[in-house]
Amino acid sequence: MKRDLELIVLSDVHLGTVGCHARELVEYLESVNPKTIVLNGDFIDAWNFRKYYWPDSHMKVVKTLISMLTEGSQITYLTGNHDEVLRKVSGLELGQFRLKDSLDLELGGDKVWIFHGDIFDITMKHSKWIAKLGGQGYDLLILFNKLVNTILRWFGQPKISLSKRVKDSVKKAVNFVDDYEMTAMDLAIDEGYDIVICGHIHKPKIRNYENQQGKVRYMNSGDWVENLTALEFDGSTWSLYQHPNVWGSELNRQSQQNPIHKFSQKRPLK
Repeated sequence: MKRDLELIVLSDVHLGTVGCHARELVEYLESVNPKTIVLNGDFIDAWNFRKYYWPDSHMKVVKTLISMLTEGSQITYLTGNHDEVLRKVSGLELGQFRLKDSLDLELGGDKVWIFHGDIFDITMKHSKWIAKLGGQGYDLLILFNKLVNTILRWFGQPKISLSKRVKDSVKKAVNFVDDYEMTAMDLAIDEGYDIVICGHIHKPKIRNYENQQGKVRYMNSGDWVENLTALEFDGSTWSLYQHPNVWGSELNRQSQQNPIHKFSQKRPLK
């Protein structure tokens, strides 16, 4: 039985790379019936795309979304840094499909601002070539991680996420220079939004924030490489969904007490 939803937000799927959990994403998409789907950047990884690597499972994701489109769901594709080439045709509309750089919505009485968020990343603003090089190294790390986890499985040990550990350590080093979440929240308050939704940093989260100018709710839809998460809005409540086949994340540790793999927070702050 599919769950009816007003809207879902997916980001950082990275189709075309070895780290993409395409099969799990198809399982999720086949379990929901959303009126609107927002693909919030890095859906296709143009940086690391190779013609020889496009498994059937990756094509299945595309076919599933096309099927949902023909069945009445509206799909808005927001560009990110890994698919920035699409920004050349931003504004394209084909039936129920739209391609944009950011999205403004009114949902449940809230003014919502959705964008990928790479504009807040200091490595993107000043050293794009470093970011691209890091993306290629990240792909190799995912391959190595699969080998490590195969060996751990032989010895009856739990899986680990090397990529998550590396990224966490790097992000801690640059937080004092460029606080991604704080920048997004302060800017959203300045622009008069109630909710700001980003992707890019692969950190699924729902949090409330207040400064001297006002209040806002920040959300991040996470990714389908490490966390396998999506944001869901059912008409009154925002939730973070996480696919059960995931390891090494904070949400997964919480999910040991939550078999639905769903983490909710009511509308805030008003």
